[in-house]
Amino acid sequence: MKRTTLSLIACAAALAAVTGFAVVSAPDDSGSDTAAPAARLPVERTSLLCPAPSTSDLAETAYTSFTPVTKGADEKGSAALVTAESAGATEDGEDGGKGDKEEKGEKGEKTEKPVVQPKAPGTPVAGKTTGADTPALIGTGEGGNAPGWTVQQTTEVAAGTGRGLQGVNCTAPDTEFWFPGASTATDRTDYVHLTNPDDSAAVVDIELYGKDGALESTVGEGVTVPPHASESLLLSTLSDVKQTDLTVHVGVRSGRLGAAVQALDDKTGGDWLTAAADPASDLVMPGIPKDATAVRLVLFTPGGTDADLKVRLASPSGLITPAGHETVHVKAGMTTGVDLGEVTRGEAGSLVLTPTDRSVPVVAALRVVRGKGDEQESAFIPASDPVGARATAADNRAKSTTLALSAPDAAAKVKVTASAGTEGGTTATKTYTLEAGTTQNVDAPVPAGLKGSYALTVETVSGGPVYASRALTGSDDDVASFTVQTLPDDRGTVSVPNADEDLSVLQK
Repeated sequence: MKRTTLSLIACAAALAAVTGFAVVSAPDDSGSDTAAPAARLPVERTSLLCPAPSTSDLAETAYTSFTPVTKGADEKGSAALVTAESAGATEDGEDGGKGDKEEKGEKGEKTEKPVVQPKAPGTPVAGKTTGADTPALIGTGEGGNAPGWTVQQTTEVAAGTGRGLQGVNCTAPDTEFWFPGASTATDRTDYVHLTNPDDSAAVVDIELYGKDGALESTVGEGVTVPPHASESLLLSTLSDVKQTDLTVHVGVRSGRLGAAVQALDDKTGGDWLTAAADPASDLVMPGIPKDATAVRLVLFTPGGTDADLKVRLASPSGLITPAGHETVHVKAGMTTGVDLGEVTRGEAGSLVLTPTDRSVPVVAALRVVRGKGDEQESAFIPASDPVGARATAADNRAKSTTLALSAPDAAAKVKVTASAGTEGGTTATKTYTLEAGTTQNVDAPVPAGLKGSYALTVETVSGGPVYASRALTGSDDDVASFTVQTLPDDRGTVSVPNADEDLSVLQK
């Protein structure tokens, strides 16, 4: 059998394993291309990782799970979020439960009850924990619960370092992460959280880059994260150099994991800094709150070439250039921080970066502050990928949610669907038209008869790429507590070649 035939069969088998459907046919001898366009099919398995939410005894954490209804998805399926330790015990058939959260399994052994047990697609489910002992969670969704599965982790801390609202979308495991916007300044306490969902250990390198380049450190080299476990490392223990602006690079040597940076500030609260979009020459940071009192842009270019970028704000009326910040120069291998002040001036806005000349890949994020004096709170907006076909934000609350939509390149039409509530309500849908170069804080739909929290699903109907974020404000009226999550494509479908079965290929 020819090597090319073996490769073709191996490729078909791999596709079948991922999507549950793939067949292959021999090419036409005439050389004409008669293959039908690739089809998009729902994914059949999704993994999500949630970091340990807080070390504060005052922490109250809500987990909200939602899977949008996906055409063509399996009618059956399941999903669950359990502690990392329990995830390993479940696969090994051993006891993974703790305390009064245990329940009997099929063989009589005790297994931990999931923190959140999702129901059918289209219905959000919530769970809560309190205190400093909540561990990292590992989630697996299969069948109909897999495509677009989203879990939001939202923590309110009443007092102390990092007080306020801290929110993060639980993320899929990966092998590389960039975090511009971290810090080892005196008033900051930043941790990098690493969660390993697999049966084998993951080995990772953590590199820190400041204003003068890489910080010397051997502590971050070859960090081992055991199977089904989570580790948090204080950035100031990786280097004793105090830096206001840092870029953290997490590179996985073996295995895969989830990563996020928890940034806690003595004066301005704290939040989660999630990984920025992959290095690119054009970047968008969507949804700066219109009442932001301070905005700081942090950039890093990982290559060996300096980058010069044009800075613009996509406002409700179009693209504008912030006075005094027309361009920014980023030296190769060095982190650059720029104070943009009250750049939005009371209007919705998204920051848009484009090259002034040649294209150089860059990573970027914004640190945003609301409030003044003792009532300040901070959050982060990393550069984001576009909404694409569909994106979802879970844990939305009546009168506490702001949805920002931006179309920096071309006009676009967007459909937004509000799910039922976790405790009741009926779905609602609205469609919005965005002009080119604008950002709008839209009046998002709210479920009729809402009880509990709900999910918002954003779908691109037509036009250019759309970028989105959701801001959630806290219940503390004395502090401007808030958190912002970007809404990139949920990758709920995968492209599969559209082919026909032809067993004659095995005889050639």
